[in-house]
Parts: sequence; C-alpha cells; structure tokens
Amino acid sequence: MDAKEQEFNRLLNNEAAGKNEKVYGLTTEMLNMNELSVTVEKAPPERDQWGKGVEFLFSCIALSVGLGNVWRFPFIALENGGGAFLIPYLIVLILVGRPVYYLEVIIGQFSGRGCIGAFNMAPIMKGVAYGQIYSTALATTYYACIMALTIRYLVVSFDSVLPWTYCLLEWGSECVATGASGTPNGTQGISSAELYFTRTVLREPDTLDEGGLGVPSLEMVLCLLITWIIIALTLYKGIRSSGKASYFLALFPYVIMFILFARAITLPGSWQGIVYFLKPQWSQLLKPNVWYAAITQMFFSLAICFGTLIMYASFNDFGKRVHKDVIIITTIDSLTSILAGCIIFGILGNLAYETNTTDISRVVKGGAGLAFISYPEAIAKFKYLPQLFAVLFFFMLLVLGIGSNIGMASSVINVVKDRFPQLPHWQLAIYASLIGFLCGLVYMTPGGQFVLNLVDFYGCTFIAIVLAIAELLAVGWIYGIKRLCNDIEFMLNVKTSWYWRICWAIIAPGLMFLVLVYTLASYEPLTYKGVTYPQAAYTAGWAIWGLGVAQLPFWAIWTICQQPARSFTEKFKLALQPTPNWGPRQAEHLQAYRLHRQKLSEAKTASGSGFFDNIFG
Repeated sequence: MDAKEQEFNRLLNNEAAGKNEKVYGLTTEMLNMNELSVTVEKAPPERDQWGKGVEFLFSCIALSVGLGNVWRFPFIALENGGGAFLIPYLIVLILVGRPVYYLEVIIGQFSGRGCIGAFNMAPIMKGVAYGQIYSTALATTYYACIMALTIRYLVVSFDSVLPWTYCLLEWGSECVATGASGTPNGTQGISSAELYFTRTVLREPDTLDEGGLGVPSLEMVLCLLITWIIIALTLYKGIRSSGKASYFLALFPYVIMFILFARAITLPGSWQGIVYFLKPQWSQLLKPNVWYAAITQMFFSLAICFGTLIMYASFNDFGKRVHKDVIIITTIDSLTSILAGCIIFGILGNLAYETNTTDISRVVKGGAGLAFISYPEAIAKFKYLPQLFAVLFFFMLLVLGIGSNIGMASSVINVVKDRFPQLPHWQLAIYASLIGFLCGLVYMTPGGQFVLNLVDFYGCTFIAIVLAIAELLAVGWIYGIKRLCNDIEFMLNVKTSWYWRICWAIIAPGLMFLVLVYTLASYEPLTYKGVTYPQAAYTAGWAIWGLGVAQLPFWAIWTICQQPARSFTEKFKLALQPTPNWGPRQAEHLQAYRLHRQKLSEAKTASGSGFFDNIFG
C-alpha cells in the first residue's frame, strides 16, 4: 500500500469516527493525470434534512397548490375557452411544467445546495439564482398582504351578520345590498360586497394622482403582523418545523375543498355554473393568447423557476427516487385547479340563479375580486349557515397562502443560512419576518393594491420569464443535457428518456422564449382597474425589473473576472465550466462522483462525441 492509499484510508476512518477531517474530493490536476489523489478541504457545514421523505412531497404540494389554483385558474380558463383551455393547459403541463419541475428537483437533490450554490454547475449564469431570490423576496412581501386580507375576512366571518351583505350610509344610493333578501343583481348600482372590499377594507382611491398611497390601515397592519407571526413560528426551526407543518398545510385544504364542493353541487343553479366553466369554446384554441395564458398559468401554479424547488429538494436524501413525487405533485396541482374551478363556478352559478342573471360572466370578477367580492357575494345568498361557509372558505385560502409563502420565505432565508451557517435559524426567521412585515406596510395603504399590481408584474411575472429562459439555457446548453443525465444515472441509477432530454433542451426553453416575445410584442402600459399609473410609477416598475434582470450580466462579469487565467478567452471558458467543488454535498458521494466523472472522461476521449450526442447520447 503506497502513501496515497494510506492517507486515503486514514481520512475515511476519521470520517467514520466523526472527526472533522473529511475526504472532500480529487484535485482536477490529478484527475487529468489519472492518479488517485486526496485533498483535505474544509467540509461544508452540515445541512438539515427532511425528517421523513414524505415531508418533501407534502411541502411541495403546499408550495405549488396555492391561491393561483383557487382564484387565478378558474378565471383564466373562463377567459380562454372554458373547457377547451384544459387542452393547451395539459399539453403545457406535459411539455413544460412537469419537465422543468423534475429538472429543478434533480438539481437541488444532486447538489445538496440552495439555488445559489446549485449554479456552481454553470457559474457564469449564477445571476439567474440571485435574480430568482430577488423576485421571490418581492413575491413574499405582497403574498403576505393577500394573507392579511384573508385574515381580515376570516375574522369578520364570525359576525352574526356578514358585513358585506348590507349597505352603509356613507356608501350612498349607489349601493345594492347582496344579502339573502337583497336586491337582484340586475338592479343598477354597485354590490355591497364590492363596496365593502374597496371602501371599508382597502379604502381604495380611484387614482393615485391626488392623495398618493395614503396611510396604512391599523386593522390591516394588525392582520399583516399576524401573518408574519404565523410564518415566523412555522420557520423558526427551519425544515424541521416547516416539514411537520406541511402535513397540515398540504392536506387540510382538501378537507375544506371537498366540503365546499359537496355544498356547491347541491345548490340551485350550480350545475349551470360548472357547465359554463367546463364547456369548450373550440375557436379559442387557435388564438396565441390562449397558449400564452396556459404557459404562464402553469409556470406560476407549479412555482417553477423561482428557486424554491431547488431549495426544498436540497434537503432530500441523495438517492431519493423523486420522479414519482414529481408526477404526483404536478398531477395533484392540475386536478386541484379543476376542482377549485368547479367549486367556484358552482357557487357563482347559484349566485346567478338567485339574482335572475342569465349570463354568469356578469357575476364573475378575476383575481382578488373573485375571492373577496364574487365569492362573498355568493355566500351572502346562502339561506343556511352562510357564516360557516365563509369561515371555511377564507380559512382554506389562509392555509393555502401560508403553505406557499412558507416555501418562498424559506428559499430567501436559506440563501443567508448557506452563506452564514453559524447563524441560528430562529434568528433568521425572526429577522426575515420583521423585514417582510416592514416592507409589506406599503400594501396596507389605500393605494396598496396599485403597488401590489405593479410589483407583481414588473418584479415577478416579467422577471421570472427572462430568468426561466436563462435557467433552462444554463442547464441544457452550458452544463449540458448529457452530463445532467449522467449525473441522474449516478445518483438514482436510472436512465433518462428522450422525452425529458428533448423537453429540457428544446421544447421548454423554446416555448418560454415565445412567451417572452409575445409579452414584449403585446406590451401595453400597465393599468389597475383601467386606471393608468403616474409616470413615476412606471419608472419605478422598470427599475424593479431592471434590478432583477441586471443580476445576469453583473454576476457573469464578476465570475469571469474571478477566474485565474490571464486572457479573457481563457477566463470566459473557465466561467462556463463547473466550479472545482461542484458535485454532491456529502463527502463520500463527491468522492465517488469524481471517480465516476474520471471514467466518463476517459470513455469520451476514446470514443469522441458530437453536438447532438450531448443531448441524445
């Protein structure tokens, strides 16, 4: 036994004994020389893992199944062909949603790192990860605002008389009561449910030109504080606490959904609403905006390309067979969207029946209006126990929202945790919640919904499309599909089919690029309820977008400059290659992986490979 082998065995024994020295890889130089070499490096800090494998499944369900399934999908489907929308939606699920979901889970589990560390596979594209964290942090702040609105409605749902069922004197003669004995919807005026939402809860101005954003509402500030306290308590021990909470966050909403569904289908007129929701309008399939809507809905429904899935998967066991989990999660997410649509439109069909409205579209409002105007208005028509169904609905929204917000907040916190592992997780949870609460105060002002709409578009939707394309190019074309599939085979001992390869390399990035082109081609200045923003708001919106997208060139230039080579060409080539410490986080897996890569490198040198072999080989 030579000196190198003796040193190797000594380090392995020390590792088995729990000592600090670890076998953490083979040097690149020795790999090229086909020699066994051991380097003693500072081992990465220990990383939490899920208490049970099923916690990953439930956490992903809680993350992906959220408000977008309940209020966005039904309205988007209705606008884009009803039941016919399900065809492009399911096609996009198969060609984009599921492949990208699997891709991100694989990257996170293989590297054992959050999204920042995962991009060591293609360091020149690390700006993708920073941009995603920036966008996720913005989404976390305004998502908590929606949770605050839900808490406000949940609390008042316990009143003996639901407060949106009657008119207040200050609303004037334009108000039309929506209680069980209220005036039919056909009467001219504005429903009390809409006035309660806009004037009592939001105190919303018609424009921002006169009074600006205004002062935050004390009631809404308290609701926002409760929201962030719930988030902090759920995250105070990291995934050890959020993983346990995932059982409730993932499963309980379905208990309420099935109760509401059972109630919805027994209401008079409900089946007319469900048929209205599902009836195909085949002519819509030829319109490009329908396919655009299907891609964007799938994109945000599954929470792909935001960094959260990579973070969740990084806590998995290295050999966990995640492909089954991916199929389960993406299928449940789509079925939940359809179930939520049937519930919503069953109840809205009853509302149309009670108000003698033949056109159901007249009682439908999109987005937040569907949850806080149309649905409360429908509940107001219930003759029996309207408070009970109001409590059930808003508690379901709260649980769905918390489950999604936990994932987004965890993603941001774990970036800091990975950089400063010595910081206690409970401190990070408290600091993040405090910052989130302070940032969220702007949404609690009378003009807060104007800000939310602006941040949602420029800070999340628009940024996410650009970063998603960059992520798919980084993995599929810089790191390489063939190498990724070799990594999957090393980790799971399974071959990757052509379906995944083609979707990752060509179809998913191609469709996302078409979405970006369509977004730019059809771009019009953003409005809120038909009201244009002041020019300063548009400037702020583009600044928010620019700061997120600027992460791409900034970190690319930074990475190139940090390379040890002398010429720019050599620096650029090194920035395209994985970093020396790229691979599984665990020392024993990393050691085996580098030996695996060495054998593949020798085989490649002997046989050679072409361009298409990188994808289909």
